[in-house]
Amino acid sequence: MNTSNYIIIMAGGVGTRFWPFSRQTKPKQFHDVLGTGRTLIQQTADRFEGICPKENIYVVTSQEYYGITKEQLPFLDDEQILLEPGRRNTAPCIAYACYKISKKDPAANIVVAPADHIILKEEEFRKRISIALDYSKENEVLVTLGIKPTRPDTGYGYIHFNDEENSELKKVKTFTEKPQLELAEKFLESGDYVWNAGIFVWNAKAIEKAFVNFLPEMADALQIAQKHFYSAQEKEALDQAYTRCRAISIDNGIMEKADNVYVVLSDIGWSDLGTWKSVFENSEKDEFQNAVDGNAMLYDTQNCVIKVPKDRLVVTNGLDGFIVAEFDNVLMICKKDDEQKVKQFVADAELKGKDFI
Repeated sequence: MNTSNYIIIMAGGVGTRFWPFSRQTKPKQFHDVLGTGRTLIQQTADRFEGICPKENIYVVTSQEYYGITKEQLPFLDDEQILLEPGRRNTAPCIAYACYKISKKDPAANIVVAPADHIILKEEEFRKRISIALDYSKENEVLVTLGIKPTRPDTGYGYIHFNDEENSELKKVKTFTEKPQLELAEKFLESGDYVWNAGIFVWNAKAIEKAFVNFLPEMADALQIAQKHFYSAQEKEALDQAYTRCRAISIDNGIMEKADNVYVVLSDIGWSDLGTWKSVFENSEKDEFQNAVDGNAMLYDTQNCVIKVPKDRLVVTNGLDGFIVAEFDNVLMICKKDDEQKVKQFVADAELKGKDFI
């Protein structure tokens, strides 16, 4: 195990598309979404076993999730739980964590992963990550994992890679974020596009140089704050730095602009588990293609997602292709095909009171 390998788990998002389970008080990364006995953030930490020591795992989240992060990942000490002053998308979050790690270990080799993804082929995942880490350790590159697309999904980013290179790593030509359906279909047909899994690998020097080149104001702000990391002045310095950090994703801010980006083609059973439909696709189903988690009596019901508390009994009759989800004080019943309306449900529920979101 390489002690210069580090993991950054991004765990600050709310995940409103998975409402009513994903709430501001307890987002989806802290739920056992698929009924496995482990929450998504616990599964994320588990799958890096053997990649790095546990003391090299850092979680970036917000102050309101400090307690639940500590509860679910008790091996973390306070220096490993990085609390953002506010949500600014992924670039500032990643910058904070990378600059903090690099102060401790300038030779750090870093993996960045979201806390809420599903990876079914964990051994293959570790192999792919190891390939990326071996390359990034010796080269000034930015590496991402690419997933072979199975459908022309318009909700994912696409990576166009150079297929002429006979290597585990492919040079990236372009990124395309959430294309229209017609373009996504062409990408699928071409065979040299993969989904961007949002999992990144680089060494500290490479990512710091990328921030200087492409997000110089953010780099300057974090470099100033870095002087106070691992001290009593860290929070104040970070608060000041974040006032200079604009909200931008690492993809838009750096990955789409850099010319030293590579992709490791990966068949790892990946899903970003971003929607109820993805939960349905990744869940075990009964003989009528219902994905059930909870205490349910189903009559003439098929192709449904049923996720309810264990101490409640739900009875359905005559449903086909519905989401039935209850958590805390909210029950949602919605057609699976209308799941894009969930964000509107959340906006409308907020008008009824903060307790519902």
